[in-house]
This record gives sequence, structure tokens and C-alpha cells, in this order.
Amino acid sequence: MDRMDVTEEFAGIQLPGHLHTQQSLQYAQEFQFREGDVVIVTYPKSGTTWMQEILTLIYSQGDPTIATSVPNWVRAPWLEHTYFKDTLKNEEGPRFITTHLPSDTLAPALQKSKAKVIYIVRNPKDVAVSFYYFHKMARFLPDSGSFSEFLELFLEGKVYYGSWFDHVKGWYSQKNNLDIFYITYEDMHKDLRRSVKKLCSFLGCPMYSEEVDKIEEHCKFAVMSQNVMVNYTLIPQEILDHEQSKFMRKGVVGDWKNHLTDEQNETFDKIYKDKMLACDIDIVWNLD
Repeated sequence: MDRMDVTEEFAGIQLPGHLHTQQSLQYAQEFQFREGDVVIVTYPKSGTTWMQEILTLIYSQGDPTIATSVPNWVRAPWLEHTYFKDTLKNEEGPRFITTHLPSDTLAPALQKSKAKVIYIVRNPKDVAVSFYYFHKMARFLPDSGSFSEFLELFLEGKVYYGSWFDHVKGWYSQKNNLDIFYITYEDMHKDLRRSVKKLCSFLGCPMYSEEVDKIEEHCKFAVMSQNVMVNYTLIPQEILDHEQSKFMRKGVVGDWKNHLTDEQNETFDKIYKDKMLACDIDIVWNLD
């Protein structure tokens, strides 16, 4: 499938036609979740790949064999992508499913199921920076222009996958309706071991200390960035231009300080305060 210049409209947002069709998106909306499913939900560039890796290691008790031999998009396929139906394994046991779709698309089906949902939030300034660089490498996304131009579109919610603010508020509003676990990218950075233990508790997967040691080691950025099953270097250059940017570029907290001017930062803060006024989710901007 090519469709590199095609844009799909769905649920009020734009999505790249290279990965999505109206049929694949409708299938996602009508998907029957079941007990045992673990659904990773994120806005783009918020720690999705990291969580896919952590879940793989939790359910393999720290054994990295699967994580180093099976691509992460096969281990935890994207619900809304064209290949999902043919990739998801239907045998017994937990199924890992990944999605960027907004809550109003999937929450009704999830509410009827006993699936567990993991929602990762990353501070939107770092998301904007990371998403900008991803646009530079992903040939199926529109030209990002300058960072200033992209930042303006991001703040207005006029980028592919829609508004970060709407996505986060929408899924956060489901906290009393779903079996959902919220975690921040920054908390994972601050204390990965504690984050893994909390996840294990949520998932009902007790872990020995030695197993957590292995998970913690394998899920370090330096290790994952060298794993071809994770770093997307298996994807051809005509789809992801790895010379423009690495998929796993830095994996840090606070890189926004190297990109936003004082004026841009002030504007961002004002918009954030206005849009997130009624949402009490705690965002961490720095780890200093």
C-alpha cells in the first residue's frame, strides 16, 4: 500500500492515508474488545514504543527473546492501521493493541468490555518538538515547514491526529468509565522501576525483583534505540527517511527548552492554561 499523499478524515481529525483507510478506521470503531486485552493509548510521540516494549517484557518475565526477534508493530499492532486485522493474534491470552484514536471513537466499545487501557501522557511541549522531527522523516506526513510554523499548527490542533489537548482531556474524562491506568512519560523517566511495578500491579502480573531488573535494563533508551525490532530501521527509506531524523531521536524530558523561544513558551503556557483549565491531570515540564 502506498497512498503517501492521501489524507483520510475520521472522527473530526486527519490521518495519513498510507496507514489508514475508511475501511480500517470503521473496523477499529466496531472492533470487539475482550477480557484480557491490553490497549495502549497515546497521542503521537508520547512514549508509545516504550510502553510496547515494557509490556512485551512484563509478559515474558523479562526474557528479551520476543522483543529482539519480533517487530513491535506485530507484537502490539495498531488498531486503526490497514494491516491490523491480518496481524492481531486471536489465540487465548492477552492481546496487546495500540491506538492513537480519540476517546469518543473507542470508549463506547471499551466500556462494554473488560479490556485494560494504559494511557501515556507526555508534556505537550516535548510532544510538539518530537512530532516536528517525525514529520521531517515520515514521508507519509505533510511537510512540517519551520518549527515555528509547525508549532502554530500544533497549538491550533491542525496537525494529523488532531489536538493534543482534546486527546488528553477526552481520555482523561474516561477515568471513571474504564479500567484505565494513567502514567506520564516523565514519571517513567524519573523512576522506570517504580513505573514497571505499578504497571504490573494494574495488570495483575506479579514480578520477581530479578525480572524487573531485566525489564529495566532492556527498556533503557540506549538499548531500545539499538534494537531493530523497535527503532523502525526495518521500514524502507522511501517511507521513513532515517537520514532526516532518527525515529528514536533523544528520548529525554525538557528538550523543548532547546527549541521554543521565550515568546513561544509564553504563548504555549497561555494556551495550555486556557485549554486545560478544567482538567486536573498533572503535567511535568522538566526533571531538573
